[in-house]
Amino acid sequence: MSTTSTTPTRDTSGSIRDAGASAHALPAWRANADTPLPLADYLRAVQNDPALWADFNALCDTGGRLAGTPSEAAAQAWCASRLDAILPGAATRRDPTPYAGWVCHVAEVRAVNQHDASSASQPLVATPLLGTAPTPAEGLTLAVLNLGRGTPEQIQAAGDAVRGKAVLVEHEYPFSTSTVHRRVKLAAAQAAGAAAFFVAHPECNVGPVSGSSGRGGAPGIPAMGLSAESAAVLKQPGARVHVRIDAEDLTGAQTDVLVLDLPGAGPDRVVLSAHIDGHPLAESAIDNGTGVAAALALARQMAPHVASLPRGLTVCIFSAEEWALNGSREWLAKLPAEERDRIKLNVNLDSLAGSPNLTALISGFVGLAPLVDAAASGAGRPIAQHLPLMSNSDHANFAAVGIPAMRLIAGFNEPDSSLRLLLTPADTRDLVDESVLRKATATAGAVLWTALTASNEQIAMLSAPNNEHDGAIQAWADVTRAAAT
Repeated sequence: MSTTSTTPTRDTSGSIRDAGASAHALPAWRANADTPLPLADYLRAVQNDPALWADFNALCDTGGRLAGTPSEAAAQAWCASRLDAILPGAATRRDPTPYAGWVCHVAEVRAVNQHDASSASQPLVATPLLGTAPTPAEGLTLAVLNLGRGTPEQIQAAGDAVRGKAVLVEHEYPFSTSTVHRRVKLAAAQAAGAAAFFVAHPECNVGPVSGSSGRGGAPGIPAMGLSAESAAVLKQPGARVHVRIDAEDLTGAQTDVLVLDLPGAGPDRVVLSAHIDGHPLAESAIDNGTGVAAALALARQMAPHVASLPRGLTVCIFSAEEWALNGSREWLAKLPAEERDRIKLNVNLDSLAGSPNLTALISGFVGLAPLVDAAASGAGRPIAQHLPLMSNSDHANFAAVGIPAMRLIAGFNEPDSSLRLLLTPADTRDLVDESVLRKATATAGAVLWTALTASNEQIAMLSAPNNEHDGAIQAWADVTRAAAT
């Protein structure tokens, strides 16, 4: 692998810049002299890991892995056995973690004949958003208000027309700088007095779109995802709909966080995370079979060397991520303060295939930018960067408690990539190219290696606030230059 590259990155405004042409371009990364594992050797071992592809397929075999289902339980049991095999004597811990449990018994949507409500209605292809509020036992029959994209501004502009209606909005590509999340739209519709909420995938022959309602047991309105074909029926002038949801919140619901802790020479830790749960519509392959398989491979190849590195590696396989990031939030809240203080960085792997292009979402921590640049240079592959916090995976919960955190994701700002099919019945292993997953895993490996081998001075710079952007980059370069002399 090449050890030099021109690495696209992002400045503090989020726009792309070329690190090779930047006034703040960094000198080549230099690890501590006693690093036992050269980067090139580690990346080669990761990319050629014989179990990576088999692990990905085995996880897909367990199904969609919705939290609280036998599919999730089977996946966690399988994953715990894979973690246990990484290093002799290192046992995987299962940390019980509460989440806002919920189960749906019936969910149906029908288009009502606008001229004769007593005539046969047309069943529509739909799925309940996770945690949605139920309807009355007899269901609800409502007029439909199509608000197109359905931004909060559009909902507010509709005024009293929203009240008592079933509001229909578009599902947006979730990984871009301009995305308005479904939960933002749902909250706006509920606040405006909507009686129900529908979000529709824009692409035909894909099926309905899933996702979390984010309700978490609080008051809410019935919310469902639709297919593009079903939405077309409800976009007709004068459309009416009948929706019935029989669902209940589960008191005392718990899932497990799988934790494998591999101590280093010092007390601090880098947390490598991925979420194992998904949606029942398909195999949750890209989201997030790719991340879990990659995390296992990175840990497997790093484990024999961690003890002599400056800091240890903690692997966390979260669940209930698809429930508005509930699992990792609760796990961090329960973590003793002294353990949380030892976490110096979270590298979160979520959706690593579907496009060959990776982006690091660095959660507002400008100090992470030079680390990502250094890793990209070492890997010989570009890693774009997006600075503002995006609360779309477990890294956001680490950032919320002040821990520098990033999410590595494929397809950012690529709405035509295969990631447009996440949360639908199309998220199967057929979307994932083995060579793309292997290259993405190796690139993620460069980030992990850089974090584990960095000096304590460099790690201390990761939490630099936004107004110290230039200073953080210069300080990182100064420490790197000093280590080389």
